[in-house]
Amino acid sequence: MTDRNRRSPTEAEIAAINVRHLIETPLRPADLLFVFGTRVDVEERVDEACRLWRDGYFRWAIVSGGATPGSDLSECEVIAGAMIARGVPADIILREDRAMNTGENVILSLPIIDAALGLANIRSVICLGNTWTARRYPMTLHRHWPEAEKMLVMVDSFKTPRALWHTDAEFSRRMLHEWDKIEPYKARGFIAEWPASPAGDR
Repeated sequence: MTDRNRRSPTEAEIAAINVRHLIETPLRPADLLFVFGTRVDVEERVDEACRLWRDGYFRWAIVSGGATPGSDLSECEVIAGAMIARGVPADIILREDRAMNTGENVILSLPIIDAALGLANIRSVICLGNTWTARRYPMTLHRHWPEAEKMLVMVDSFKTPRALWHTDAEFSRRMLHEWDKIEPYKARGFIAEWPASPAGDR
């Protein structure tokens, strides 16, 4: 797998990833911001969550992420704490602090959202996460919660422009690692196609 992730992407892969994986969705105010936990680029994720709050893009948020190796705090505690310190009201942030992967982020968060807000009352969700994971966030959410509208916001700390990810060795490695998961995960029922007809699919 390491050799495959270190490969150079083909021109066709670059084009497909830019169109089908790095999906740009029109951003509108949503009922919920779903912040997927991370151990990398935490500051960038917090910055974006706070910007979205200041600009009025969500009413509620859930931060999901379990224990971080080498830390006594969960990803949820780190990110939610930083959001609160930067001005997001603590009482609008729901917390899920056990998830260890993207699937668990969703599966463990849905009962928390339902108990606090009622899933039927949440019609739109903004997914916030790493650029390279991209549409796998809303695809995972769509598998378990197809009724809600999903939007996608991606962040990273690379200096390389997003569309030129393939020119940066580490950015390329991360992108290909995630891209390679899409079809196997779909086949195993971990994720569902989103949007229904991705741009570039004919």
